[in-house]
Parts: sequence; structure tokens; C-alpha cells
Amino acid sequence: MGYPRLGGEGGKGGDVWVVAHNKMTLKQLKDKYPQKRFVAGEGANSRVSALKGSKGKDCEIPVPLGISITDENGKIIGELNKEKDRILVAEGGLGGKLLTNFLPLKGQKRVIHLDLKLIADIGLVGFPNAGKSSLLSKISHAKPAIADYAFTTLKPELGKIMYNDFKQISVADLPGLIEGAHMNKGMGHKFLKHIERTKQLLFVVDVSGFQLSSQTQYRTAFETILLLSKELELYREELQTKPALLAVNKMDLPDAQDKFHVLMNQLQNPKDFLHLFEKNMIPERTVEFQHIIPISAVTGEGIGELKNCIRKSLDEHTNQENDAYHKKQLLNLRISNTISYSELPSKNAVTSARIDIT
Repeated sequence: MGYPRLGGEGGKGGDVWVVAHNKMTLKQLKDKYPQKRFVAGEGANSRVSALKGSKGKDCEIPVPLGISITDENGKIIGELNKEKDRILVAEGGLGGKLLTNFLPLKGQKRVIHLDLKLIADIGLVGFPNAGKSSLLSKISHAKPAIADYAFTTLKPELGKIMYNDFKQISVADLPGLIEGAHMNKGMGHKFLKHIERTKQLLFVVDVSGFQLSSQTQYRTAFETILLLSKELELYREELQTKPALLAVNKMDLPDAQDKFHVLMNQLQNPKDFLHLFEKNMIPERTVEFQHIIPISAVTGEGIGELKNCIRKSLDEHTNQENDAYHKKQLLNLRISNTISYSELPSKNAVTSARIDIT
């Protein structure tokens, strides 16, 4: 409350913030706050001894990194990707003052949804049984469950590639895609939302092709790549703009070399083969792979080269981002200098001093 007689202002209500913490998990948050209701403190009334009432205590909701916050209508409020990142999700009401007839105003109340997406340098993309789990165990210290049946991976597995110079690159093996994932079939959106938060994609395909079950159609390695690209495109077109590499797995199998040569020919001249497929299978734009590496996750063939290519691709991407950032900074500096010179006053003009800092 305000203090009408002396013009005292009541304190503003506290705000509710969502704050990212490295060691926090959504399970810990749920266990600690089972009611999932968060209320900030009330502002203090205006008094003779303190005409300016103190602000209410803010409330902080601790969450893990990689949280996307949406409102009840699914509109994104913001994302938290780094330690101590914070987003205001509900603002406290104004304290009583002359404008409010010295009566306090109610604070904001809203329902929010917290959606956790992985953050990894590389996201493995492939249909079930392409050998993604075997590959992850080979290139990193992760120990995913591996078996010879579809959908071995039901939850994301994270691994780290360690290099001799102590550089570390995180890799996420995600639940297997199937045709129709963009319509939320199979693991559907659970898979696709995680892949949004990886810097680059590593397609993993079986050189011999793929068949989910005896009831589904057999797909060649080239068809598999087309279908994977199409699923990403139908879910969110921006996913296709991510830098991508291709690991052609199971090169230890008989006739693998011949099949690999056929695949390379198809990838180098895709337009010569696209007319053979149904239109709904063909993506608007075919993915251009920065590196194509034949591997065997079983024998270890090509694994060293794959790790080098992953490192090279990420380093190149980082350098490009840095160059783009510096060019943008330079352009902004030139624009601001141009504006400064064009706004210089004439000799007879009368001006007042003004400094704008941006």
C-alpha cells in the first residue's frame, strides 16, 4: 500500500525468474517443488518511517541448461543455454503510488512449460539399426545399450570424443527416426526436438540399406538419406541448413565396397536418380555433406578418419562464425561513423549536447 497523506510509495512485488544451473536436473526440480507453484515476495507497505516501501523478494526457479520456456499457448518465452542465464517469466505488481491512487496492483500470474532439449556438438541421425549406438561407443567413452533389434535407444545417450590435445567434442545418439516422424510417429518429435540443439549433424546409414520390419518397405542407403533429409525438412526446414557429415557404416559386410561406390555415384549426381522415387520422398533440397566417410563400427575401420573430419568440420564452422561476427561488428562501426559524420551541425546551427551510447 502507498501512504496517501505523505505521498509515500509502496514497494513493488517480487519477480519470478527462471535461472540455469549446471548441476540441476528437471527431476531434482520436480522432487524439490512437487507443487510446481512459485510465488515471489510481496512489496512492503509505505510507512512514516519508510515512505519508499521495499521491493518484494524475487523468486528464482532453478533449471538445467538447455531449457526452452513456453507459455500456455506454446509461444516461446526464451531459452537458457549457459550457466546463470536468466529469463523473467512473471513480473511483480506496482506498489501503491499517486498513479494507482496509492493502491497496489496485482502481479503477473502465468503457467509456463519447461522443455529440455539436449545441447551437443554433434547429433547422430539415422534409422534404427544403422549402428549409431555402436559408433558412439567406438568414438567416445559412452556405454549405450546395444542389441540387434529396432529402437534399442529409447532415450538420448551422450558421449564425448577426447582428442590428444585434450579437445573434447560432445556427441548425442538420439532415438531412431522412422518414416513419418515429423507427424510424431515412433519417437517422432521427441527425437526431432533434441536435434534442433546440436551444432552439426552426423548421418549414419547402413551401406546395405534399411528395413524396419517384414511389413515395411526395404530402402537402399541412398533412399535412406533422402528419407532422413525429408523428415528433417518436414519437421523444420532450418534443420537442413545445419552442417552435415555422412558416415556409411557396416563396411565390413560382403559386397560393401561395391554398394559404397554405387552410393557415391548417386550422391554426386542425385538429379540423375531422383526421378526413380516418389515425389513425397524427395526433399526440396538434398543435403550437401562436408565429408563422407566409410566406416565399420564393429572393426574400427575409418573411425580415426571420422573423428578427424568431425574435428575439422567443427573448427571450420567456428572460424566461419567468428569471421561473420567480426564482419558484422566492422559493418556496425562503419554505419555508426557514417551517421555521426552526416549529422555534424552546420556553423550557424544551434545544438544541445547529447551523447547516445549503444
